[in-house]
Amino acid sequence: MKQVLITAGASGIGRAMGAAFEAAGYGVWITDIDQKALADCPYGWQRCTADATDEAAIQELITRMPHIDVLCANAGIAGPTAPVEEVALEDWRACMAVNVEGAFLAAKHAAPGMKARGTGAVILTSSTAGIYGYPNRAPYAAAKWAVIGLMKTLAMELGPHGIRANAICPGAVEGDRMEGVLEREAVAKGMTRDAVYAGYAGGTSMQRFVEARDIANMAVFLASEGARLVSGQVIAVDGHTENPDPKL
Repeated sequence: MKQVLITAGASGIGRAMGAAFEAAGYGVWITDIDQKALADCPYGWQRCTADATDEAAIQELITRMPHIDVLCANAGIAGPTAPVEEVALEDWRACMAVNVEGAFLAAKHAAPGMKARGTGAVILTSSTAGIYGYPNRAPYAAAKWAVIGLMKTLAMELGPHGIRANAICPGAVEGDRMEGVLEREAVAKGMTRDAVYAGYAGGTSMQRFVEARDIANMAVFLASEGARLVSGQVIAVDGHTENPDPKL
């Protein structure tokens, strides 16, 4: 049975990935810091309470896996919503640590096993913020651009070993995390939450938010034989963003 490791896999996009990979016949291994959410995950999933930046915990979990076919480095935090001059250094560093270092550590420790088997797929969760940038979200945008740089390098470095690397860039995804972003952005822009929501949706050709399952379905495709020569790609799943920061 193929095995997938998903960081931040107990809720949101990560949990949707777990369900999609399980449906595709994979053994599912997840990490998360939310113990309640971990406890609520399906019985057959292998679970580990671990911060994405805890190298020892990530390494130990990977060594427990029979092998690793797919890595979904999905852990991330939204960071602050504020003009750059108001962003605290500790908030900048925290955003970089989870979003960038977390992806790096997972890839670092997944790579040896994949190399030994001559196959594997590394899927990093970036964001449309990693394509366009976003005002008042400097730490998050910078981190997600860095994730794409990491992915491009992994694709080049690991490709000769039969390992592919790609980045998925979700747009605005329905869920609790996005609700927090909407509320903070509403305060920063002096707008209502509903107006910010309409701006995000209206900035896409499809005029709607993304669902976690849309990201999960793309991840399963990128891990499949159907994507056997897809590597080094930045793939937006966002309903086609036309205007990343609509001024309403």
